[in-house]
Amino acid sequence: MFKITALPTDEVRALQAGQPDAYGAAPERAVSSGAGNPCRHCLKNIPEGAEMLILAHRPFLEPHPYAETGPIFLCTTPCERYEGDALPEILTTAPDYLIKGYGPDDRIVYGTGAITPKDQIDAKVSDIFARPDVAYIHVRSARNNCYQARIDRV
Repeated sequence: MFKITALPTDEVRALQAGQPDAYGAAPERAVSSGAGNPCRHCLKNIPEGAEMLILAHRPFLEPHPYAETGPIFLCTTPCERYEGDALPEILTTAPDYLIKGYGPDDRIVYGTGAITPKDQIDAKVSDIFARPDVAYIHVRSARNNCYQARIDRV
């Protein structure tokens, strides 16, 4: 069993209030084109025409060689954090995703990374979590490598 973990609400509310991103810059404001602008808090696509934030995000507490930083989108207005047990909307819209496991030291566990079709995510996650050296999994865009969400064991 596993759960999809969205960005924490307190972190998102701070960014929505103008807190600097991972590079120390204020989040940029833009207008969503619809599909392809997934909010990493509600894990839904930001509707076409809605205002959104674009910012640099590093899903690790400390910088290190494996701590990838990249662009993400957030709703500009408060949205509800995803807490479901099914795949969220943002993991069903692209044909495939990059999935890779990380150890408790926040380093990539080599041999776990795979471009995975969306209808095989559950099976791939189960395969990766079968390894005792994997503490959690990141899901990223297979095309742009953008962070989507974290997957944790239940």
